[in-house]
Amino acid sequence: MFISISKDSKEAGIKAGKKAAFFIREAIQSKGSTTIILATGSSQFETLKQLTNEEGIDWTKVMMFHLDEYIGLPSSNKASFRKYLKERFVEKVPELKSVNFINGETDAKQECARLQELLRKSQVDVALVGIGENGHLAFNDPPADFETDQSYLIVNLDEQCRQQQVNEGWFNSIEEVPKQAISMSINQIMLSQQIICTVPGKRKAEAVKDTLEKPVSNLHPASILRNHTDCYLYLDEESSALLENIKSYTS
Repeated sequence: MFISISKDSKEAGIKAGKKAAFFIREAIQSKGSTTIILATGSSQFETLKQLTNEEGIDWTKVMMFHLDEYIGLPSSNKASFRKYLKERFVEKVPELKSVNFINGETDAKQECARLQELLRKSQVDVALVGIGENGHLAFNDPPADFETDQSYLIVNLDEQCRQQQVNEGWFNSIEEVPKQAISMSINQIMLSQQIICTVPGKRKAEAVKDTLEKPVSNLHPASILRNHTDCYLYLDEESSALLENIKSYTS
């Protein structure tokens, strides 16, 4: 795992966006097209901003999927991840080869099956992800399912995960946060050729410490990233503040 520690979230996001753009260009050059996975949330603001400003990417050769979506939340809601990605990514780049959103307003089991069939038609080259305050990867809260071979799952969201959404300003109260979501599975994320994980902010410091310094375990879902052969973790000074031996990490 490559670990970069920047002075702030903006710098971390810029680095992550540039790295993602590099791999996207590389995949298009070698294969003629590419499949990418995008994350949402406050951790991705700067990363997606940088990625959409990058030059030299033929977006018409890019197929996009995303990690997760609430069940039952309209796409018009400010917390909808479809709305987030439309505004911060899809509308910022030329027409994509395909946009494959998770529809949380339809039959969830059928939607998981539909997305799995689409996703398994191609190799995912680049996955952009973040880490939740409870250590989740996508919406795979602890204890996460490390065994399933399904691409997408119906998951229950724990209280810490739901409270994080309130703290970030997406909802006014925890009662407004849906209790279930459709999430890409851990194993599907790990099948990506490259994983770029951006985790800024002091609220994520404990999760970063658990991810890097505790044993790989489904109790700390993001710790599985240490088993990936080509993962890039972008931190800032706040999110890396609790690491025991910060000098041992690449900056």
